[in-house]
Amino acid sequence: MSASRPPRSDLADPNDFLGDATLRYEQTFPRLPAEMVARVASYGVVDRFEAGAYLFRLGDRNVDFFLVIEGAVDIFESDGEGGHVLITTHESGEFTGELDHLSGRAVLVCARAVRATRVTRVDRNALRRMVALEPDIGDVILRAFILRRMDLLQHTDGGIVLVGDTRSGDTLRIQSFLVLNGYPHRLLDVGCDPAARPALHHLGLSDAALPIVILDGRKVLTNPANAALADALGITEQIDPNHLYDVAVVGAGPAGLAAAVYAASEGLDTVVIEALGPGGQAGTSSRIENYLGFPTGISGQALASRAQIQAQKFGARLAVAKATTRIQRGAGAFLLSTEDGGEIRARVVVVATGARYRRLNLPELSRYEGSGVHYAATAIEGHLCVGGDVVVVGGGNSAGQAAVYLSGLARHVHIMIRDDSLAATMSDYLIQRIADSARMTLHFCSEVVELMGEKYLEGVRWRDERGVESVLRTSNLFLMIGADPNTAWLSGTVALDPGGFIITGQFRDTSGQVTPYLTSMPGIFAVGDVRANSIKRVASAVGEGSVVVHAIHGWLAREAA
Repeated sequence: MSASRPPRSDLADPNDFLGDATLRYEQTFPRLPAEMVARVASYGVVDRFEAGAYLFRLGDRNVDFFLVIEGAVDIFESDGEGGHVLITTHESGEFTGELDHLSGRAVLVCARAVRATRVTRVDRNALRRMVALEPDIGDVILRAFILRRMDLLQHTDGGIVLVGDTRSGDTLRIQSFLVLNGYPHRLLDVGCDPAARPALHHLGLSDAALPIVILDGRKVLTNPANAALADALGITEQIDPNHLYDVAVVGAGPAGLAAAVYAASEGLDTVVIEALGPGGQAGTSSRIENYLGFPTGISGQALASRAQIQAQKFGARLAVAKATTRIQRGAGAFLLSTEDGGEIRARVVVVATGARYRRLNLPELSRYEGSGVHYAATAIEGHLCVGGDVVVVGGGNSAGQAAVYLSGLARHVHIMIRDDSLAATMSDYLIQRIADSARMTLHFCSEVVELMGEKYLEGVRWRDERGVESVLRTSNLFLMIGADPNTAWLSGTVALDPGGFIITGQFRDTSGQVTPYLTSMPGIFAVGDVRANSIKRVASAVGEGSVVVHAIHGWLAREAA
């Protein structure tokens, strides 16, 4: 990428983040005009590096932003084999950084001075201040950061290497975790990739060790748990247990991310605590076509990624792979405990933990989960369905979106629902697409009664509306049959309805007013799918997350009085 550069052009629309970054080099690695360079200088200090000196190294946290004044800086990434690959060379007027520079995460690249180099050095807090106060400069920087991450994701030679069998539940779990958190990686599938076996042989490992994650060509993690992988990669932000946040948002789905964006943008010190990665249940949607402002649709994960960047732009912290296990109320603050033994203190808590898909009541279900039975239809699962028959169970929008997406990959999609109509549960545009497609068949009043196969799913036995049972050969079954709230960790803390959803809208705050999102515990609010009687739509979840910030401001003001 550094060999030749196309002619520079005027900077494009800062909100246009789509496309291949390699075709938009001038946007990915822009050169700031002199007037912008002068303004950046007011936020930092001048620093100097001799030839060969590192400005930062792979894995460093809280890395500063560097604008080259004189000289040149090479940017490298790991080649996955213990060496490094040159990405680009920054010259006068160009700047270092990508998305991890907005957070406290470990950076994915290293920077080294080519010759004696003078730079403007801006620390992370000053960078956030500059992005907020200098919107034209902020737009250029954010767009470049996003496109640089896109480039790393699209060209994965320098990312970590995941070796495993894509029919294995643990391989899919690790791959999904990396995708959710936007971490570049290369997958070597032992079932079809010719490079997989040599990689195992080189490391002296057998199939029994799979899946494995190879870091920088040297360090090997054997079937790591998500939390261990996050720690090894530096994905998890380091949270000071003594710091008191204004707002702690538990859950990073649409509702939680909206709450974080609006709280942080209004000056509240905000942290988001997420057990897996941004997106929540909506993140599993391959395409959402009825969300306002996206006429061609957007994937749930893309929407979540943009929201995460917005929240971090305004200063919100994001702690992933940290499941919250308990809330305790103390003097002037809540103490949140996480499963890794960590603690986070906040004056207000917003619960946005959403819901999880229900499971079929079949005795053999667990042995096939991740090995043919799925609860999401993203590109990861879609890759497994190419050319085969697929079964989707469920009659809601998530099931419809999954079926439509999978119909473009699979030979045929069978949709099974227990009711005799979709009208009450699915949007009309999805119903029409299913009805008009020759690659989708809708089975009314039907249910799966048995899963079949040795090590992996090989077929399902299902019963139709006449009570007749048949066998359908398939390697992939998608279950989208409703959702249960993620509230087990809240038992005894706030009032729940019989279904486990959080009751809101019945309790008075300290001013005596009833607010729609306040729970039975003063200072704890609930938004999105986890809330009783909420509308299970992405748009309504985003709306609740944004509106709750008004009640939070009122609560904090009264507590401070």
